[in-house]
Amino acid sequence: MTGFDADEVVRPFVITAGRTRPVRDELRVETLVTAQPAALAAPLGFERHRIVELCQYPRSVAELAALLTVPLGVARVLVADLAAERFVRVHERAAEDVSVALLERIRDGLLRL
Repeated sequence: MTGFDADEVVRPFVITAGRTRPVRDELRVETLVTAQPAALAAPLGFERHRIVELCQYPRSVAELAALLTVPLGVARVLVADLAAERFVRVHERAAEDVSVALLERIRDGLLRL
């Protein structure tokens, strides 16, 4: 036995179609993402549909990674794709606008990874 499960290695690669970089590289861990309820009816794959479900109220990219139990890079690729296809909206925030509560939510999400 090698000490790891093959599904854990292959799955992220499959989810992102082999891509490791998002089409939109400015997504940060604290970037907030929302989705319109209409996006729930879109024909999306499992992880992409789950992101739309989770983003019915604002979620950070780090939270999404934790809730989907995928690496942060995978979450960034999926969110960037969904934003490019206009299924989700990315909310850019200035660093000084980030609240302590948001940073604590991000920290907690990362700890769940």
